Formats: sequence, structure tokens, C-alpha cells
Amino acid sequence: MPASPRPPQPERRPVTRERHGRTAVDDYAWLCDVTRTDAAVIAHLEAENRYVDEVLGHTSGLQETLFEEIKGRVQETDLSVPSHQHGHWYFARTTEGQQYPQYCRIAAGPGVADPPDPDDASVRASEQVMLDANVEATGSEYFALGVLDLCDATQVLAWAADRNGSEQYRLRFRDLTTGDDLDDLVEGVYYGSAWSSDGRHFFYTRPDDAMRPHEVWRHTLGTPAADDVLVHREDDERFFCDVSNTKDRTFVVVEMGSKITSEVRVCPADDVDAGFTVLVPRRQGVEASIEHAAGAFFVLTNDDALDFRVATVADEAIGTDPSAWIDAVPHTPGVRIEDVDVLRDHLLVSERTEATTRLRIRRLSTGEEFLVAQDEEVSTVGAGANDDMDWPQIRFTYTSLVTPATVIDLDLSTGERHVRKVQPVLGGYDPADYVSRRLWATANDGVRVPISLVHRRDRTGDGPVLLYGYGSYEISIDPGFSSARLSLLDRGWAFAIAHVRGGGEMGRQWYEDGKFAAKTNTFDDLIAAGHALIDDGVAAPEAIAIRGGSAGGLLVGAALNRAPDLWAAVVGEVPFVDALNTILDPSLPLTVIEWEEWGNPVESPEIFDVMAGYTPYENIPAVALPPVLATGGLHDPRVGFWEPAKWVARLRDETEGVDGAGPFLCKTEMGAGHGGPSGRYDAWKDEALVFAFLLDHVPGAEGER
Repeated sequence: MPASPRPPQPERRPVTRERHGRTAVDDYAWLCDVTRTDAAVIAHLEAENRYVDEVLGHTSGLQETLFEEIKGRVQETDLSVPSHQHGHWYFARTTEGQQYPQYCRIAAGPGVADPPDPDDASVRASEQVMLDANVEATGSEYFALGVLDLCDATQVLAWAADRNGSEQYRLRFRDLTTGDDLDDLVEGVYYGSAWSSDGRHFFYTRPDDAMRPHEVWRHTLGTPAADDVLVHREDDERFFCDVSNTKDRTFVVVEMGSKITSEVRVCPADDVDAGFTVLVPRRQGVEASIEHAAGAFFVLTNDDALDFRVATVADEAIGTDPSAWIDAVPHTPGVRIEDVDVLRDHLLVSERTEATTRLRIRRLSTGEEFLVAQDEEVSTVGAGANDDMDWPQIRFTYTSLVTPATVIDLDLSTGERHVRKVQPVLGGYDPADYVSRRLWATANDGVRVPISLVHRRDRTGDGPVLLYGYGSYEISIDPGFSSARLSLLDRGWAFAIAHVRGGGEMGRQWYEDGKFAAKTNTFDDLIAAGHALIDDGVAAPEAIAIRGGSAGGLLVGAALNRAPDLWAAVVGEVPFVDALNTILDPSLPLTVIEWEEWGNPVESPEIFDVMAGYTPYENIPAVALPPVLATGGLHDPRVGFWEPAKWVARLRDETEGVDGAGPFLCKTEMGAGHGGPSGRYDAWKDEALVFAFLLDHVPGAEGER
């Protein structure tokens, strides 16, 4: 029998950290190479990648089988449902064998009509490909768009591409009447964009060295980028800048936001020299976002409203005190308003209560309203692309753990629903073969934690379960369909989402109860969910795998340390596992703004102690920890690649000589960032690797391979 491969052993270079009278030693601080040029660091990452290949090499056939299964369920040549705006139907097309979509449009005829079928030969003959991402990605291992913004007045498309995952973009402008890019070129831009009404001026953001978008600039087409005008610089390191147009394109909006505070300024899009006026003043702890229609702003805010309300401000009242704002949708405790979209005479209010999303439609002229009906208890509904403010139909999307993503148009005059598309699932998928339901776990403090669950209907008894969680930033992990997931479900697995505190599934208080000194509730909730799955008879003991990414990686890393006997395997994708060291270093990307999420351990001994007590990297127990697969991206600006690399090295150190521990694997994408590979085929291969790891290491998961 061949000897097991030996894992890489990075050199130990002890660095002592002293803070608030506490001392800690970090052997692997040197792996934190923000320049990404240290030869020893790169060599170690490459050695870790080779080790992953060696350990999982015997699953290569399984990985290929899984990849073909995932690919085989996808209609590779496909297109999105066309969306109407300003005389055109816009859609994206994917083609078999190509990694990326084409962004297309078709001229619309007069009057209201159903969306055209872009596969119809006569329709396709008039199709214009505005941008083919496959062509633009030629020669690049990675390709992602950060800006894709068309000016209707001039038919110029602003587009910006990132070619290494760093989230710094090169901005170009394409004349759609000729198909050629203009000479204008702006380097180093970030997300966010807006046009002036005449299309002569374009607004964009730039990040600082910490990847905080801190500046808004205005570019005049036909002039060099060196002549661009600085519109706003944000010196408070807690705040990000963003720029956009209101949906009706009448205003340019600059928003400054920290984790808990907003400021909004507006400028008429037809008079950019008029400057920006404060619409929502900056007040600590008050958040707001805006839209505009029919001469008024609609402000979604938590001002005197824990779960948010929608207020109106007339155009002529810009700059008035917020106390004069008029409620359009009052605050309802326990019903969190998450987003508001506007049509000429309707509001689309996205809300949630009791871990369930809802879409409320309100007619502005009469005050009449209704909730969009949902057929399943565990499901997700949300507003779709409603770009034309005068269109007589409202588009929304619906999905669940068993129902593929569905695009529906609702006729506002008749109430009739038109199903425009159901996500194709090839290979004979039948939703009736699967069952989804809601479970509730009870945490240590008595709080009930919702769990969304799916498995095959013919699954009998307990078995392996993949439990997913996130639990930070008030982000909700809503139940949605995944065709890739069928490869596990059809092998006898169940899949569950633990809607833990720190997320937004149960309203703003649910988020508040999972941050700062209460952060440990997040981890305890995941552990409670694991026990609930066993108690319910869904999960076999010692057959629960947990998975989380980014802040969800912190979740699974902390849960691993706190309940090592509960888990059979752990997958941490770009995991935020060295949280304390990162949040102590203001020079690292995004750290200062993160103090409003985690607390400030630089200034607060109490927060320091809380974080020191849960940060996964520093709390690894010397017991037989289960197998771990961690992933990272060399160019990740959000979670440094060194976090999973350091974590895996220390997992091995702390469990050295412990029978039954590991293996501990670290796979780094050397040409990608926070989101992993950019191409869809590469992403499917990564998913196949994760599934193969789980099938190889979770007891009772062998099944049919």
C-alpha cells in the first residue's frame, strides 16, 4: 500500500502579538504577503495545490463523473428572458462550450407585446450583440464585468473589466452604432456608474489602497482621463462611496455608506454642473437608500424604524429635515423591508418575516396593495427586471429548494400571470421526486433557529447531510434551487440551510443578535441546527458536513472548534478564519469599515477578548478534527489568500500525532479572487471537486458514484 502523501510544512517564523496585555505567537504571519510577490509564499501555495491533487487524486474519476452530471443538467445554450427598456428588448445569451455570456438586444416594435423569442430565426436576424464577454476575455485566465451601463441618448455602452480577480477594473466606452470602442480609457475603477442625461459625462468610483471606494469622478467623453473631475472624496475610512442613476434617469446619486450609517446626495442628471445636494443627511446609525418617480423620492430608511419604513420626499423638498418626510409604507415591527422598486404608479416592496420573503405590490394613486402568492412554505420571491417604468406588467422571480428559478410577469390590469421561463434542468428532473420543508432548532439560550431542508422523497431514515450557513452583515441565505446540488441529493444526501443569527432572515434584530459581543450566537446556532437535524432523524450522527464561504467560512471554522465531534467534514471557501489578526490591522483592505460589523479590537479590550475567544485560527483544539477543505484566491481583495493557508497549516500543527485527524487541504486559485473562477465550466469543476471531497470523507456517503 503506497504511503500517504505528506502535507507541505511552511517555515515557522514566530511573530509575537501584544495587545491589551495579552500575548500571542503567530508562526505563519509571514504568509500575509499583500504584494503577492514573495517567492516563498507562492511556492508554498503551489505545494498546497499539489498536495490537494495527491490526496484527492483517487477521486479524479468521480470528479469527472460529477462534472459531467452538473454540466449535463444545464442547457448550455440558453438565454435570459428579454427585458423591455427604451425601445429595445435586452437579454443575455450563453452558448455551449463558451465560458461567458453575450449581452444582446433586439429593437422593439410599437405597442405592448410579449417578450420576443430570441431563438426565432427572424428575430435573431435583427439581434445586436452589444458585448461578447468570450471575445473580450481572450487571453485572460479570469474575466469579470464590474460596469455595464448604456446611455440611451447616445447609444454608448460603458463597460469595465477585471482580468485577475482583484476587483480593479479598466473602463471603456463602446459606440453601439458602430460596435467600436472609443479612445477613452480609464484605469483602476471600481463598481458604480451613472450617466448625465445628454451622455456627455460619465460618473465612476475609484478605490484607495485598502480597496475602499473613496472617490467619485466625472469623465467627459472625448477627453483624457487625466482631465476627469473629482466629484467627492470620502475621508472617513468607515464609508464606501457609490454612484448611480435613479431608475428614471432624472438624477445622479452619490451614496456614502458605512455598515450602519448612510448619506445620500443627488444632482439633476440634465445639469451636472449644478452640483450635489444632500437628500439624506449623515446621522450615526441611520441607514437609507433611495429611488425616484413622478416628482418624488422614495427613501427606504431605519430612521425611527427598526425594520425599516418607506418615506417620500418631493423634489422641491430636497434638503428638508427628515422629520418632514411622509410615510408611504409605515414601519411594521417584525416585517423587515429590504428593498423598494418603483414604477410610475406602483411600489414593489421586498420584505421578509419569519425567515420567509414576500413581495408586496402597492398602487400609489389608490393605496391598494396585495402580496404576490407563493405556493410553497419554503420559497423565495423577489422583484425581477422592471426597467421600463411604464410597462403594464410587473416581473418577479420565484424559486425554492425544489422549484427551479422561474420568471413570471404579472399583468397589473387583469392579475393574470405569464410564466416567461422556468430554468431548464436537463436529464428528466421531476420536482415531485424531492421534498422541502422547514425545521426549527433551539439554541442554547432558547431562541428558535429556522432551517430550510431538502432531500429526495424516497430517502428513508437518516443519512449524510450538507449543512450550509453564513450569518453576517444581515445577509440572508434564502432557499433557492441548484441543479448541481442534485448530484448529492440523488446519492442519498439531504441539504440544509441554517438561518443563523447575524444574517437577516428574521429581521434587523436577528442581525443585531449575531454581531459584536453577541457574535458567538451565530456559531451556537449552527451547532444547534446540527443537533436538530440528528434529532429529527434526517442526519446520521457523525454524517453532517458543514460548508460556508467568506464570513460563512468563519462560521464553519468556529463551529468546528466548538463542536469538533459533531461534524464529519468541513468546507470553508475563501474563509475569514484569521479574523482577529485581520481586524487588528487597519492597513489591510476593508478592515476599518469592518469595525462596525465585528467591533474594534484595536481600541476595545472587551471586543478583543470576544474575538480572541472565537477566531478559528487561534482556537483549534488538539483533538481528532474531521477533514477540512479550504479554498482561497490569490488576488482576493476581501479575504486574503493567507487566511485559509495559515488556518490549514495550524490545523495540522495542533492535531499532529492525533489519530484520525484530517486531512487538511488548501486549494488556492492562482488567477482568481474572492468569487473563485470566473468561467462557468471552471466553476462547475470546482463544485465537482468539493462534492468529491465530501463523498470521499463523510461516513455513509459512498452511495452510487
